[in-house]
Amino acid sequence: MTPSTPADLTHPDGRALVLAGAGAAGNAWETGVIAGLLAGGVDVTRAELVIGTSAGSTVAAQVTSGTSPAVLYAALAAMAPPAAGSATRDGPPRGANVSGPSYLQWSDAIIASAADPADMRRRLGAAALELDASVGPGPSRWRDIVASRLPSHDWPSQDVHIVAVNARTGEPVVFERRSGVDLVDAVAASTSALTPYPIGEERYLNGGYRRSENADLATGFGRVLVMSPFSGRSRMPSGWGMDLATQVAELRAGGSTVETVFPDERSGDVFDANALDPSTMPQAARGGHAQGLELAEQLAGFWG
Repeated sequence: MTPSTPADLTHPDGRALVLAGAGAAGNAWETGVIAGLLAGGVDVTRAELVIGTSAGSTVAAQVTSGTSPAVLYAALAAMAPPAAGSATRDGPPRGANVSGPSYLQWSDAIIASAADPADMRRRLGAAALELDASVGPGPSRWRDIVASRLPSHDWPSQDVHIVAVNARTGEPVVFERRSGVDLVDAVAASTSALTPYPIGEERYLNGGYRRSENADLATGFGRVLVMSPFSGRSRMPSGWGMDLATQVAELRAGGSTVETVFPDERSGDVFDANALDPSTMPQAARGGHAQGLELAEQLAGFWG
């Protein structure tokens, strides 16, 4: 007898790939893992749903563009360290105005003052809107940087969801090809750190403030693979339920089978304030690739 499908599982045969954020290091590590899995015979880029948040939104757009993950990985593994003060892969230029530690201090103080996630998002948005426009690259420059990273500026035919937060209202937003928003703008909004990114009359902040990985957006899919550069950790209070463990529990309660992938020591101890530093990218990419190769056999049966 075939077991019945749980009522909440609306896509029992569907596969969802969840790509969380973590700056330049996270971008490189996720790309490396995806390329390693592919080299091992597991192509996760063919997921029926790909969810990208912050740096993960860049990876989501890249790996669904038709460009081989092997090509994307090779470029990262071979890259030379960038000049000081250059734009990071998923963050503003490092230098006097902003850095990983200062960004964390700024946002940590706001998180600590908030009563709940909705209050935190409203406070973050209000604070970001008050910042001097010279903090980080301007919107036009940031759009150019994001556009330069994406092999295609067109939404793919498969479902790709890019997560951001409306800075004016604090409400989470999920962009996809039917949203009427360019892919480049969606990724620029999701990767915005201190400076809210404008789309039309609205302004948007990093999608990681909705929930750390946003894996719960894969609710209803039979198989969910989550890549979390921060290993499921969250800077938010545990009682808010924004951590990955809570999201995974919710997905499994709805009938999904979930696998998570975290970085190991081969990618370097960079998944903290140093994650914005582009010099972390070659090692993170190579470490991710090695992990992907090793995980391919384990995940082959799960992914199908």
